[in-house]
Formats: sequence, structure tokens, C-alpha cells
Amino acid sequence: MAVHNHSQFQHLYFVLMGIPGLEQKYYWMAFPLGAIYVIALFGNGIIISTIKSESSLHIPMYYFLCMLAFADMGLTLCTLPSMLGIFWFNYKFISFDGCLVQMYFIHTFSAIESGVLVAMAIDRVIAIWSPLRYGTILTNGVVCKIGVLILSRAVCVVFPVPFLIKRLPFYRSNILSHSFCLHQDVMRLACASTRVNSLYGLIAVIFTKGSDSLSILFSYVFILRTVMAIASGEGRLKALNTCVSHICAVLIFYVPLIGVSVIHRFGKHLSPLTHALMANAYLLVPPVLNPIVYTVKTKEIRKKIIQIFTRTKITTEG
Repeated sequence: MAVHNHSQFQHLYFVLMGIPGLEQKYYWMAFPLGAIYVIALFGNGIIISTIKSESSLHIPMYYFLCMLAFADMGLTLCTLPSMLGIFWFNYKFISFDGCLVQMYFIHTFSAIESGVLVAMAIDRVIAIWSPLRYGTILTNGVVCKIGVLILSRAVCVVFPVPFLIKRLPFYRSNILSHSFCLHQDVMRLACASTRVNSLYGLIAVIFTKGSDSLSILFSYVFILRTVMAIASGEGRLKALNTCVSHICAVLIFYVPLIGVSVIHRFGKHLSPLTHALMANAYLLVPPVLNPIVYTVKTKEIRKKIIQIFTRTKITTEG
């Protein structure tokens, strides 16, 4: 019996969709899109450099924030080439292997961000439940181990995904639904059974984002019980105020993620424009809004931004 090589039935490239129905406005959309990427890279870069340079921020809460900023920068850089290629140069092609690489890093950084949000929730639990032991429980060594665990989990869980796609034949349509490569989007173009891919994808989501969302939920149930036990109203408000930024980050990450998942499963009747906008929001909103939220809540980061703009103004005037 002849052995069939699936590589004979794979496209050399995929065609990225962009935003359907707005092709004539790509030129005008290029500038705000570029601004979004600048804000995401600049904002997360400022957070990382501020935490590195300010000794007062060398505590677990800000180490985890630094990890979140790294994950956001990774997500931003993953989609940057294909998004700008489409909207700035109307270049919609991506090689098959290039698509698999982009898909791997998008899902890996997304899993890292989800894991970091859990670590930040645990950090808030310890800070509110046992503030006097906070520094002895979350030592630098423990924070490093948590970071390595988050990274290892994401890398290992997502690692099989490109190989599961690589084994499938593709010889019909090569047009993707988005401006970048996502596992479920590439998988639907396969010309063979994708049961294994679907099953592994479901297991991976449950093991990462499913378990993470439950861990965050249980963490906040514990936090609320602890806060309610505080005698003074002022003390309760002060404790809850330390969680505001993290709650915003959780909503910023999980609301678009849930929206994309629901639309993918139950929104087959919706227009391609809706699918494209939700997918773009899922990957672009967290890297842009997280730095803004933490800048508003962190005095040291605000001072750093003011210093940069002051130096820039002096240099320009000089």
C-alpha cells in the first residue's frame, strides 16, 4: 500500500482576511492601527523599565506585573507583521510554516498571560489574608519558580498544536478568517478529520484558561470572605482597592476571550466582520489597556512617563 505524504497536499501559503467589507478603508485604518501598536509596545516597555529601575517596586506584585507586560509585548509582536502587512501594504499572504509559528506563539503568550493573572490573584490573596507574612511567603525564589512554572506550562501545552496541524492535508480553500493564524481557524480548512485536533484543543483550553479562570474566581471568593471579616469599613475599602487593577486586567483578558469562543461555537450565522472584530479585540485590547490601567493606579509609572515626555520636549525645543 502506498504511503501518502500529507506535505504534498499542503498549501504553500495562506491568505489572511483582514477586516471583510472595509478593504477600501485600509489606508485610513493603518494609522490608528499603528498608534495602537505603539501604545501597546511603549506602555508595556515603560512598565518593565520602571519596575526594573525603581527599587521600591521590587516586590512580588510588581514582578508579576512585569511578567504580564512581557506577555502583552509578546502577543503584540506576534500579530504585528501580519496586521501591518495587510493594513499598510495590502500584503495578505503568509507561508504555511510561518502561519504555524505565529499560531504557536499567539497561543503560548495567551496561555502565559492567563497563568500570570492567576499568580497575581494568589499574590492578592496572600497580601490581604496575611500581610505580615507576605514577604516571607512570596520570596524572590518563589516568584521565580512561579514564573518558570507559568512559562513551562504554556510552552508544553501548546507545543503539540503545530504538529497536529502539520499532519493534516490542505488542498481546498486557503483563505483564513482573520489577520493572523489561530488554531481553530486553520483547522477548519483541513481536508481530513480534525477530531484529534479538536479534542486536544479542548483539553488544552480546559487545562490552561479553564482552570485559571476557576482559580481566579475561587481566589476572589476567599478575598471577599477575608475582607468582610475586617472590622473597619475603611480597612475593607483599602484592601479591595489593591485588587482593582487586577480585576480590570482579568476582565480585559477574559471578556474578549469568552466573546471569541462564544462566537466561534454559536455565531456561525454572524457576519465575517463580527468574527474579525472580536478576534482583533481578543489580541489587541489587553496589551493596550493593561498598561493604561496600571499607569493610572501606579504613581511610579506615571512619574516615569512624565519624565520621558519632559526629556523629549526639552530635546525638541533644544
